Amino acid sequence: MIALGCDHGGYPLMKEVIAYLDAQGIPYENFGTYSEESVDYPVYAKKVAHAIVDGKCDKGILICGTGIGISIAANKVKGIRAALCGDVFSAKATREHNDANILAMGARVIGPGLALEIVKAFLETPFSNDERHIRRISQIED
Repeated sequence: MIALGCDHGGYPLMKEVIAYLDAQGIPYENFGTYSEESVDYPVYAKKVAHAIVDGKCDKGILICGTGIGISIAANKVKGIRAALCGDVFSAKATREHNDANILAMGARVIGPGLALEIVKAFLETPFSNDERHIRRISQIED
């Protein structure tokens, strides 16, 4: 189960992500927002982050205008490793090396075509389970 969240700046791109997930048959829960009316992104970042650490969802996708603020807010929740990605390589690498559990994107930075490629890479790339990466993640969590 994928947890979704966005602010008003990320709402149009989130609609594209939802259409992609629906087409792929990937289950998700949408924690909002549900319009382009101005909202505070930390509210949605925390909802998605808590859904993951509480075990309700496996991974998350967060979108705001730049992806920066929403990823910072999500990373305040213990156990979350939110990665801001603007390219496919970073999405794959953060899953393989960091076992990132939230993908953050900036709707005003990347277009929908690239965003969907990034989502696909993030969701399909497994964690490597290499000892060096496990060790490093442990150091982040401490």
